[in-house]
Amino acid sequence: MSDKREWQTAVSHPMIYRIRIKGHLESQWTDWFDGLTITLEEDGDTLLVGPVIDQAALHGLLKKVRDLGMPLVSVVQIQVSDV
Repeated sequence: MSDKREWQTAVSHPMIYRIRIKGHLESQWTDWFDGLTITLEEDGDTLLVGPVIDQAALHGLLKKVRDLGMPLVSVVQIQVSDV
């Protein structure tokens, strides 16, 4: 079992996520996606990248993807150096 202090430290800092969805999402949706960076990939996918404060916020973002009707390709927690 992990140390409670380590868990509290991890929770106190937002995690960076990379959410890949099928299809292109225009930059006007940035505010709706809580300021995540929107990058349109050449393969037709869209990357949403940025900090997510907690699991509830992550689920909220995923719900928004669902509500748009865009297929979710992947959700990856990334290291700050990978951004």
